[in-house]
Amino acid sequence: MALLWAIEIVDQVLFQGGLDRFGILPRTVVGLRGIVLAPLLHGGFGHLIANTGPLLILGWFVMWRETHHWFVVVVFGTIIGGVGVWLFGRGAIHIGASIVCFALLGYLMLRGWFDRRVLPIVGSIAIGLMYGGALFGMFPGQAGISWEGHLFGFIGGVVAARWLAKREQPATG
Repeated sequence: MALLWAIEIVDQVLFQGGLDRFGILPRTVVGLRGIVLAPLLHGGFGHLIANTGPLLILGWFVMWRETHHWFVVVVFGTIIGGVGVWLFGRGAIHIGASIVCFALLGYLMLRGWFDRRVLPIVGSIAIGLMYGGALFGMFPGQAGISWEGHLFGFIGGVVAARWLAKREQPATG
């Protein structure tokens, strides 16, 4: 979080929001850099504040399970989410850590399904009840909101949940 806030302070104070141009610009060569950079950039402090709570809360729940899962989910969400936006996004610059927020949400909501154990299923249901309304952000409707980033970030989180569950299943023989 400190890194995101430091970047936004520098962006607003020194560059007047000019770093935002380094976000994902779909289907352009220059836009490819945004796949990695977009989650670090925000369209002002309001945008960053909106992402801070979910990043802290959902990130904490992911790390509660296993700290290394947070890194895996962030990487899967950033790459799958970013590539999805680059391939299918509207012709605008897409920025924001909400791609990671939705990856964390996708992981938490589906991890119980992939684990097939009672406690993780209960946890997934609880997260669904607390944050399920955010799923509406994965559909077109609000101007200036990258629903594509939300959707593909969520998919990245689901893929991470499946990948981690499969790696942690005991061998049968």
